Amino acid sequence: MVARQTDKRDRLIQTAATLVYQQGFHQTTLADIAQQAQVPLGTVYYFFKTKEALGEAVVEYRLIESREQCQQSENDPDPRVRLQSFIQMMLDNDHTLAQNGCPIGTLCSELHKQGGPLAQHASKIFEVLLAWLTTQFHLMGKQDESEDLALHLLSAIEGAVLLAQSFQAPEYFEREASRLKEWVRTL
Repeated sequence: MVARQTDKRDRLIQTAATLVYQQGFHQTTLADIAQQAQVPLGTVYYFFKTKEALGEAVVEYRLIESREQCQQSENDPDPRVRLQSFIQMMLDNDHTLAQNGCPIGTLCSELHKQGGPLAQHASKIFEVLLAWLTTQFHLMGKQDESEDLALHLLSAIEGAVLLAQSFQAPEYFEREASRLKEWVRTL
């Protein structure tokens, strides 16, 4: 019974994360999530007493997802290859990114317009990514500038995704990702 409830809760969180990504946190209702997950609305309330509680679960889901993306890049011992792999993971989703933007960037941007604890929690996702990127540049021998290089890389990715979404054209991100991979290779 506990496993079924955990599965149902996880399914609600995944559904919420998808809907929030596609239409925004404030536009997504608990009823939307229930309908999409094909469960009664009461089931959503059973697991999440408030929309804020569901928002916390979505942020945590994205946080775990980001950590897993970084871990997937850890397969290679070379930090340059890890960074290129990180860029490639984003590139593999270029059409989705062009359609909906970055799931982390759009979530953080929307939540920070109103501020509060949920917005602060969402910022931790970018903190995790920046810390991982900084570590990779540090391992490449760029200790003095590793934080700046990490910020540059993440900013370039987020900016290119924003342009790709604004123009509904994945090639904006594709071109920048190609340049970033070459930049990392030559560092």
